[in-house]
Parts: sequence; C-alpha cells; structure tokens
Amino acid sequence: MPDRDADPLIVAISSRTLFDMEESHALFERQGIDAYADFQREHEDDVLRPGVAFPLVRKLLALNEGAPPEAPRVEVILISRNSADSGLRIFNSIAHHSLSIKRAAFSNGAPPFPYIRPFGADLFLSANAEDVSAALAAGVAAATLLPAIPPSRLAPHLRPDQLRIAFDGDAVIFDDEGERVSREGGLAAFAEHERSHAGEPLSGGPFRGFLDALHRLQKAFPVGQDAPIRTALVTARSVPAHERVIRTLREWGIRLDEALFLGGRPKGPFLEAFGADIFFDDSEHNILSARDHVTAGHVPHGVANR
Repeated sequence: MPDRDADPLIVAISSRTLFDMEESHALFERQGIDAYADFQREHEDDVLRPGVAFPLVRKLLALNEGAPPEAPRVEVILISRNSADSGLRIFNSIAHHSLSIKRAAFSNGAPPFPYIRPFGADLFLSANAEDVSAALAAGVAAATLLPAIPPSRLAPHLRPDQLRIAFDGDAVIFDDEGERVSREGGLAAFAEHERSHAGEPLSGGPFRGFLDALHRLQKAFPVGQDAPIRTALVTARSVPAHERVIRTLREWGIRLDEALFLGGRPKGPFLEAFGADIFFDDSEHNILSARDHVTAGHVPHGVANR
C-alpha cells in the first residue's frame, strides 16, 4: 500500500519545456510581451504540441498509478513566465493531454525561480538558462533542457513505460573536486588523487538532494529490471577512480541500477543503449554528444562552467 505520509517527488517544469512554444517565444523576442499575450489569447483553444520534457512528465505522472489522489508519489508543478491570462492556453493543453498537473506559478515576465523552493521542488527543468542558474544558486537541482537531435528511438529490448534517468558524477551528483584536480594537474594527478582518497566519501553536488528523493521513490516499488524506474551513473571516470564513487554511494545509502565508467569515451551511444529519458551533465561538450541520442539537461555548475 502507498505510504500516505511519504513526501512525493516534486518536479517543477517550465511551460516551454512541457510544450512546444518556440513559435510564440520567437514572437515575444521580436515584438514584445503585448504581441505575445495577444497571440496566446487568439490561439487559446489551439492545443500546444508536446515539448522536450513532455515524455518525461508523462512517465513521472504514470508513477502515481495505484496511489490515492491525496497522496501522490510524484507531483509536477508548472513554473511559467506567462501571465495567468495568456497562460490559459497552457492550462487548456494540460487538460487536453490529461496531465495531472494541479499547481502552477505564473510570474508575468518576472523571474519565476523564487517560487520553486516554497513548492518544495526537488528538481527544476527549464529552457531558460538564467532561471536554471538562479535555481542552482538557491540550492535546487536544476538543468537547462535540450532536445535530442533527432528524437531518440527506443531500443527494442527496453520497456516503453519504464522511466530511465542517467547522471554524470562529478559536479552533478558529487561536487566538482575531481574536475578541479584534473584541470589543475591533468589526468595523472586526478588518478593519484582519487587513489589516495579512495576511502573518503565525495561531497554531494547539486543533484544530491534530487537523487535522495528519487531513491526514496524507487523504494516504493520492487527492485529489479521490471521496476518502473531505472537509474544510471554515466561518468568519464575509469579504474582506479571508480572506487571512490562506489564507496560514496554506499556511504550515502543510494542505489544506482547501472554504472558506466567510460574512461573518456563519448557518452551519447551509451546513453542511447541505456535508453535514457533524460541525462544530466555539467559539461556542455558532453551535452552536445548526448543530444545526438537522448534528451539532455545541462547543469551549469562547477569549474567547467566558470
């Protein structure tokens, strides 16, 4: 039975990632807020097409199947720079697609990130890099979403209803200590540093809290390949730098279903083989590789983004 006292996983998402609003956003950039608002009102009965995060949101909300309405396992909250008036088209599209999204914040052009923490969000996904950076600075896991090019194809051996999330390690799950050592002293210095500190747990990065919340959610379901959520660590680390990662996750009591230590190989093909619905990485270089295969979220944190 569902735990009615358990905290749900809360994901805040921008309207531009939930729906394809690039046409109207381009209008806003060309002609301003008034032209944009008029356009949305004129088209408020036209259903918006799914955006880059739409499949992810569908899978997240599907995890509520069997849970009582008053105690969902997952809650998705809409965060938008629209006004409530021009946002009526968004609400109509949510209803058309039968998405169970009940809470929203419309900031009417102002930065919306201050509302993310009061909602208790574990994760914020947006197409606006400034909002993402502000959310990270406020202590919320956040990423700028970029669509796969072309849209990813599901491998035949994977379940279409299983949610698969992949993470980079350093500067995402963990802090950027390893990346700083590597940049300052090179790969040999990094390998020696990790070998000598293998017994010391890494500090948590910006996605540590989200990983904790996701792990709590996973515990509501049976363990194994048939579980509705599957996670993976996809890192450029290799032996001997793997040991510290494994010991850190053990210290945290976190289970990641799969771990890929790639030793610098391009991540994209491995992410496609894993079937990631979304991949989070701090490196823009890795994100560009991943976009050829899966939907990717850039986490602008750590030394790689300074």
